[in-house]
Amino acid sequence: MWLINGKVYLAEQGFCNRDLLLRNGMIERIVPNGEYGKEACLQDEIVDVQGAVILPGLVDIHFHGCAGHDFCEGTDEAFSAIERYELQHGITTISPATMTLPAERLSQICAAAAAYAGQSECLKGIYLEGPFLSEAKRGAQNRAYLKQPDVEMLRGLIAESGSLAKIAAIAPEVPGALACMEACAGEIRFSVAHTTADYAVCAQAMQRGARQLTHLYNAMPPFTHREPGVIGAAFDYHADVELICDGVHVDACAVRVAFRLFGEEHVLLISDSMMAAGMPDGRFELGGQAVDVRGNRALLSDGTIAGSVTNLYDCMVTAIRMGIAPEAAVRAATKNPAAAIGVDADYGSIEVGKKADLLIADQDWTLKRVYKHGRAVD
Repeated sequence: MWLINGKVYLAEQGFCNRDLLLRNGMIERIVPNGEYGKEACLQDEIVDVQGAVILPGLVDIHFHGCAGHDFCEGTDEAFSAIERYELQHGITTISPATMTLPAERLSQICAAAAAYAGQSECLKGIYLEGPFLSEAKRGAQNRAYLKQPDVEMLRGLIAESGSLAKIAAIAPEVPGALACMEACAGEIRFSVAHTTADYAVCAQAMQRGARQLTHLYNAMPPFTHREPGVIGAAFDYHADVELICDGVHVDACAVRVAFRLFGEEHVLLISDSMMAAGMPDGRFELGGQAVDVRGNRALLSDGTIAGSVTNLYDCMVTAIRMGIAPEAAVRAATKNPAAAIGVDADYGSIEVGKKADLLIADQDWTLKRVYKHGRAVD
């Protein structure tokens, strides 16, 4: 199938007028607009997108649920509903997140996800958010199940997941954290999270293999001129930073600062969505705690923000409307997160030889069509 007359996002060139040939679920050819006619066969289907934008499928590496389901339900029903919602909204590769739960429950979730991944085209990772976090910055994480970092437990979760566990959140100031990071540095990617760490401690974490900050600005000390903290350390060590652009978690100015400070190559747009995404207002659950949702805000009873109710595609569009260049926002929702979980050989950009995960959108970013492995998604 040819997609012709598109304005295609190419990671190293930006938006270019290109025609794409999709065959056997892959991107086989990329040519300038109009040149498809020299190569098209009689049996090739031709879809004229009439100047629409063509993007890579988005990659959400940190979210908890959507469509009334939570990843931590650990059932095929939940996984399937989550995958279906994400696909319909342009998120074609997912790495959902756990919460701070008992060790045996986390093990069950990882094992169930590993089994489901064998039949899934979208599930490519698990984000272990908890239990190795600071109580003082736990946010919506359940304090009853917080634990000091445990090498044996972490390796057990990685094994149960069939190595689907790609990222582990960790507060480096918690006793045992630095030793755990050093021991497991080659086995999983660490992200500094839910932390009270100062610059010096975070720098030690970066030296031991941490490559990421979990939801920048949220659940961490602020950057100040005398105490640059984890944000300053991430800057000095060229770490990647997750950013929630739902219009609730981070002010528009702070979003623009993050892109300028870290550079578009180091920003990872995430949704951090919970089960209420795609649902009407009401009471929901996250990590065993009640969450009240009104509009685009999800709050615990004490007023703590409990994840978002916005999917990644809408977060990306919000970032653009906040003043982020479209090229930078798209990269932060596609190529960068794909690289963070190690699936960028197949996903995250439009290149010959990669999977044909593609989105068609109007010039105003209204999503019109989703292709997964070259097949249109209903």
